[in-house]
Amino acid sequence: MTTTPTPRTQPSSTPLPTARIGSLTVARMGLGCMGMTLAYGRRDPAQGIATIHRALDRGITLLDTADMYANGRNEKLVGSAIAGRRDEAVLATKVGFLTVPGIGLPRSLNGRPEHIRARAERSLRNLGTDHIDLYYLHRVDPQVPVEESVGAMAELVERGLVREIGLSEAGAEDLRRAHATHPIAALETEWSILTRDIESDALPVARELGITVVPYSPISRGMLSGDAAAMTPGLLDFRRFLPRWAPKNREHNAQIVERIRAIANAHGSTPAQVAISWVLARGEDVVPIPGTSKPHRIDENLGAFDVELTAEDLTVLDGLTAAGARYGRTGGV
Repeated sequence: MTTTPTPRTQPSSTPLPTARIGSLTVARMGLGCMGMTLAYGRRDPAQGIATIHRALDRGITLLDTADMYANGRNEKLVGSAIAGRRDEAVLATKVGFLTVPGIGLPRSLNGRPEHIRARAERSLRNLGTDHIDLYYLHRVDPQVPVEESVGAMAELVERGLVREIGLSEAGAEDLRRAHATHPIAALETEWSILTRDIESDALPVARELGITVVPYSPISRGMLSGDAAAMTPGLLDFRRFLPRWAPKNREHNAQIVERIRAIANAHGSTPAQVAISWVLARGEDVVPIPGTSKPHRIDENLGAFDVELTAEDLTVLDGLTAAGARYGRTGGV
């Protein structure tokens, strides 16, 4: 039977390291808010708000949401959480997906300029703010030249409604084309011990152009947390439909978690902290946004800053390979 040490946490008085995203200064760890309303089963909105408050109290500034998450309910939750604390938050939201009515899971893409303009106005209302700090194109629409989508976002910058523009899950070519239209401040993409596609494609271009990388799911949607519940998703949890959680792949991936746990035990930390520390070690231009809906996880995640992985640790972690693709028929969020 495996045991997990008590999570190490940074003292509350310790200032968090910072990074630049274009003109914005953010703590080097943000908070992904999607799971507070979407994808992982029923959640208590009050607990989501408490989680955001805990993040702000601990010095986390970058809060990440999207207009598609639960058909706007996620933005509204974030907006209600930051009421009276807007100046403490760097708000990031995304545009470009159409969703299944009533569910909020992706149905198709829409990167047309008129859609982007209309949804930006809706996001501002949902968030209860007069500007979005970081506005992402959630996915590049293959039916719309990326220059047109980014051009519409650039208009929002000119109007003072958006401060910086980002792309989510964009490849190297689209990143170059977008950046030539308007400076791109951030590339949000999945990046973890088990998901490393960015390294052979968009990462070199992002660094060449001075674009900050914002990895989501650094704990691989909870798989690398070491929690048994994360390996056996419930009926309303969309991870049940992802290949990495399929029975044929789960045993292999559970063995990976145990190898990470062994490294964590050696450092007196948790598997989640090791997973986040690995991402932080990719470079100072990397700002991971682990998602959670539980306030105590904020403290655990921030403890990753104190985990000093050795060269041997990194060699072991770099050599781990997941069984199963990260997405299945449901697509990605």
